Amino acid sequence: MAKKLRMTVIGAGHGGKAMAAHLALMGFPTTLYNRTPERVQAIKQLKGIRLESNEDGPHGLGKLEKVTSSIGDAISKAQMIMVVLPSSAHNDIAKACAPHLKSGQVVVLHPGRTCGAIEFAKVLRDENCKADVTIAEAETFIYASRSDGPAEARIFRIKDAVPLAALPATRTELVLNMIHEAYPEFIDGGNVLQTGLNNMGAIFHPALTILNTGWIEATHGDYQFYIDGVTPSVARMLEVLDRERVTVASSLGIRARTALEWLKLAYDATGEDLNEAIHNQPGYYGIKAPPTLNHRYLFEDVPMSLVPIASLGQRYGVSVRGMDSMIRIASFIHRTDYWRKGRTIDKLGIDNLSVGELTAYVNEGILESGKA
Repeated sequence: MAKKLRMTVIGAGHGGKAMAAHLALMGFPTTLYNRTPERVQAIKQLKGIRLESNEDGPHGLGKLEKVTSSIGDAISKAQMIMVVLPSSAHNDIAKACAPHLKSGQVVVLHPGRTCGAIEFAKVLRDENCKADVTIAEAETFIYASRSDGPAEARIFRIKDAVPLAALPATRTELVLNMIHEAYPEFIDGGNVLQTGLNNMGAIFHPALTILNTGWIEATHGDYQFYIDGVTPSVARMLEVLDRERVTVASSLGIRARTALEWLKLAYDATGEDLNEAIHNQPGYYGIKAPPTLNHRYLFEDVPMSLVPIASLGQRYGVSVRGMDSMIRIASFIHRTDYWRKGRTIDKLGIDNLSVGELTAYVNEGILESGKA
């Protein structure tokens, strides 16, 4: 019988714990890394993570091979490295991994948000990492999960189909063949521009939070985020942002799913417009709003999702005034500059590329010297 892949999960939040426990229960030799030793102390003592889910879902004690706060130790023997962290941490993790990566290893970002794999690869180049490593990203996180305690995790749902793409896309099949040993749910996502531009969180999360700031602060999030927070006017704003995202994708030769198409695909929710379709999605009922504006819907989704989409739009001649307004308002609310902090195309090393050159890079890995 063939040996199972050696897996390392980077990040011990609710998602990382759920993934590490599930992989361990499936029999994969699994290492869990978290930079803060205190965060994983209970897991280290238990030598694993207790996983709960629905009746026919995975549950039990997932016994881990190693729990560590040394990145070199964590990835030295890994064949597949699963990065399950907020996308704002991708840059730092790439820097930390760079000296320790070995040729043949595969790094998968769960998820990449927008341009995650491109950023990760740029950091490895900047750090002079010579290893031939494959970077891939998922379009969304495979689990709906939560943390039930320091060494406990719960999986509510495992998504049926999650698009994934490698950088370059010629390596997607290689990554899918590997990851299918654990997760047959991953499907071919085209290329990393496609997975990044089909990022629905970029459209729903920041705008819905910003347009309800008063309500969030007054009630500490005690209302239904999608059901009460989406009114006809708010939905019109979401439609403007969605149109801009789809147009940016089109300027790059990519047919992105519209928000309406996504709601139909993911939840079989339909409607005449976005307002109606959102209210026809039963899964949105009962989901509360963020309790505070200091939330990843702003501090992660604005710089790591909205900024790169808007930055691509500005470069390739698409009007992104709606996105720009959301980025600026979020910057005012948080007293920061998300344009400066975010994944702009100059930071990603793709600002000098034509559409053809950018396509050649994400599809075939061809990056003209002097262009990056």
